[in-house]
Amino acid sequence: MSLEVSEGEFRARAEAAMNALKKHLYDAEEEGGFEVEEQGGVLNLVFEVPPGKFVITTNAPVRQIWISALSTSFKLDWDSTAGEFVLPKSNERLIPLVDRLVREHSG
Repeated sequence: MSLEVSEGEFRARAEAAMNALKKHLYDAEEEGGFEVEEQGGVLNLVFEVPPGKFVITTNAPVRQIWISALSTSFKLDWDSTAGEFVLPKSNERLIPLVDRLVREHSG
């Protein structure tokens, strides 16, 4: 759990990270084989072939961004050194991680 930042700081950083991710995904949507849906601050990536759905959301109480994809939950913490949200066990940053998960899903 990464509570090194205040809730206000987390919300600002998470909003910026989610906006950057959303822009990246909209740019990749056509060739990526998925559709981006946004609802209430939650990003959904919906795949037709093979069928599937990724859910990406912020979790303010634990100061994380959560990704539900490939039957797994990925919980990213704010890394002040990297200045980004990263997956602690692999050190992957948010956008490269989502790109990898999309590639793995699409085969």
